[in-house]
Amino acid sequence: MFDRLATDPALAAARVLATATQERAAADRAEARLLVAACDWADLHPPESIHLAACFDAPPGSEREEQIAGQGCPLVAEFSLAELAAALGMSTTAGKRLVGHALELRHRLPRLWHRVQDGQVQAWRARRIAEATIHADLEPTAAAYVDRMVAPYAERIGVSAIDRLVAEALARCTTVTDATIDDENSCGHDPRHVTVHDPLAAYDTTVRVEAEVDLADALARGAEELRALGSTAPLDVRRSRALGHLARHQTALDLTTDQRADSDRDDPHTPAREVVLHVRLAAAVTTRGEVHLDRLAELEEGPRQVLLDQVRSWCAASHTRVTIRPVLDLAEQIRAPGYAIPPRLREQVVHRDRTCVFPWCSRPARRCQVDHVTPYDPERPDTSTGNLAALCTFHHRLKTHGGWSYTPLGPGEYLWRSPHGHHYLHDHTGTRPVDRPRPRP
Repeated sequence: MFDRLATDPALAAARVLATATQERAAADRAEARLLVAACDWADLHPPESIHLAACFDAPPGSEREEQIAGQGCPLVAEFSLAELAAALGMSTTAGKRLVGHALELRHRLPRLWHRVQDGQVQAWRARRIAEATIHADLEPTAAAYVDRMVAPYAERIGVSAIDRLVAEALARCTTVTDATIDDENSCGHDPRHVTVHDPLAAYDTTVRVEAEVDLADALARGAEELRALGSTAPLDVRRSRALGHLARHQTALDLTTDQRADSDRDDPHTPAREVVLHVRLAAAVTTRGEVHLDRLAELEEGPRQVLLDQVRSWCAASHTRVTIRPVLDLAEQIRAPGYAIPPRLREQVVHRDRTCVFPWCSRPARRCQVDHVTPYDPERPDTSTGNLAALCTFHHRLKTHGGWSYTPLGPGEYLWRSPHGHHYLHDHTGTRPVDRPRPRP
């Protein structure tokens, strides 16, 4: 058989195409069944499943019901979403979005839901439409109108066409005026937004910004003014610089009088940008006592790598304040006498864990809380390096009130156990499940 495929390229190509088509169809069916499973999980965890929901003296931070889809969709017990997300190998936010899309499709977009389950529309197309209707916070009648408009054509069009068709349906069923925007019961939808896409690795120290603005703002001639002032940069680069001027609250007069638009030198008339960046630099000391810095620096915000030359240019610019903190030994055991965590100990935990240590959570540790792994006991206090970890607010509540537990195995390494008995190992490289294979039911 393999010899025949090797000698007949047409037969080999047909076989590859058939295999690819079959695998794509199988993946689409699996994604449709995953949406059903997400709905089933939500049905198993209604607000009534929260045992403290009916108590008036429920402790602060305990579990509560959550609306994760549009009006008319059932509420869900919020802690249950973390269990499903971890089992699927995704963050809690991604798992919440999956369940929300499934509920939105089943309850508010039934035509689209049935077409997905019949194999006529791919799940990712339906989820993109569900995300738009959830984001618009439409009333059920408006969502039904979008369903009638979009469902018959969802499988025939691409991503951009889907977005345009949803936007047209939203525009036809809503009227955006000052009155409707102010009325919280209206279905008015303002599509304007600015989204900053922060890549995980960008050596050129740039980020991608996606924006939807008023037509008059989009036709502003800032890029043409830069060209008239002598800029030879491409159009897209001039647009980016013009947007940077606007972001720094640059007035039109300052923009037209700035004769150094293409220069990296600072303009004293331009308001200084206030950006706080935490940069880690690896250094080595030679036998002569000279300090050599690694050519790559780690930027905590992101995180991503930047070149040392870029860090030098940031520090050399005027209006820049540089703060150098003492080097922390991440292996040192620091102890505090009481419950409060001193700044030096907190800083050590932030640098050691880098992110929230819950499975698949990527929230930066600097924006997290510091949790006592073993609950604090005034009689035997243990506020030390080995008993502290970075947890974001939600996962801190989940660990305290949701039945999750974890054990430190080493610096920055934690073994988690879910309420359903699943185990996950989290370290600097990420998260992986460590459960033994279970027999099929």
